[in-house]
Amino acid sequence: MPPLILTITLRGVKDMLHYRGKRLLHLIPVLLGMVFVVFLIIRAIPGDPAQVILGQQATKEAVEDLTERLGLNEPWFIQFFDYLKGVVTGDLGESLRTKRAISEELWPYLAATFELAIFAMIIAVIVGMNAGIISAWFQNSWFDYMAMVIALVGVSMPIFWLGLMEQWIFSIQLEWLPTSGRQNVRDPVEAITHFYLLDTLLQGRFDQFFVVVKHLILPGVALATIPMAIIARMTRASMLEVMRSDYIRTARSKGQNMFVVVYKHALKNALIPVITVIGLQTGMLLGGAILTETIFSWPGIGRYIYEAIGYRDYPVIQSGILVVAFMFIMINLVVDILYSFIDKRINYS
Repeated sequence: MPPLILTITLRGVKDMLHYRGKRLLHLIPVLLGMVFVVFLIIRAIPGDPAQVILGQQATKEAVEDLTERLGLNEPWFIQFFDYLKGVVTGDLGESLRTKRAISEELWPYLAATFELAIFAMIIAVIVGMNAGIISAWFQNSWFDYMAMVIALVGVSMPIFWLGLMEQWIFSIQLEWLPTSGRQNVRDPVEAITHFYLLDTLLQGRFDQFFVVVKHLILPGVALATIPMAIIARMTRASMLEVMRSDYIRTARSKGQNMFVVVYKHALKNALIPVITVIGLQTGMLLGGAILTETIFSWPGIGRYIYEAIGYRDYPVIQSGILVVAFMFIMINLVVDILYSFIDKRINYS
């Protein structure tokens, strides 16, 4: 390799590592701020937090016992550092309802939400991006108008209504798919990783695998509708801007295949805003699937937090919000790092 090309390559690698290193360093104060805000959830309750958690009928001894268990009798800064130490070591406290360690009982719910969200985002990205690309490719065609109308309906449609309609049509009327749940309760999946698609494949239970896929379809489509519509509209807008560029006109004038021009040259330069939207929508799916999980009886993190609110199980609420916020921040970090892969010119300064 010539010295000049080698120097440029090494400089590019150095800039990329510098960008990612800075992003990781900037993550530290964000995570500390997030932990502090979540820590304030119980402490911001008006009145005595222990009394609010236990209710007005609780005895004085029970309130004092809970106050001591939660460490609420200590100064707030000592409470914060104790809480921070627990978060760093993986100790999220104990559920007031089940008396179990939250870190132990949280993972199955989190895995269920991950599986549903990933399935929904695969549908949203494949359908949404291709719909947006074809709409930009054939601008003002019947497909363009139809796709954008469907996208507008998708953004406007309430998830709870769509979920109920799916159940009524495909489960009750046609009897094609199950109405709710994550598995066949008469033939339960033996959990290994708690990702049931992966667990069934690891055990060679292909019959269970297809049953799990059937349970995923209705909630996955319901959850994917809004992200799919947003991704389609953003992809179309970004692609239209890129398709008017000089280098695209040059490639077309040279007689290059239009499919190659659109999917190889135009799409790569239109990906930055699309990737941003995909990252934001993924974070929202992981934390905002409460309606979908409730309608379809899906045992995910959203439903876990919702039930904890009903039982006033504040340690679980606190830990659930912390985990969801952490996932959202990490998704944004991954998106920022992907920027440097897609566009080498990006430099974090």
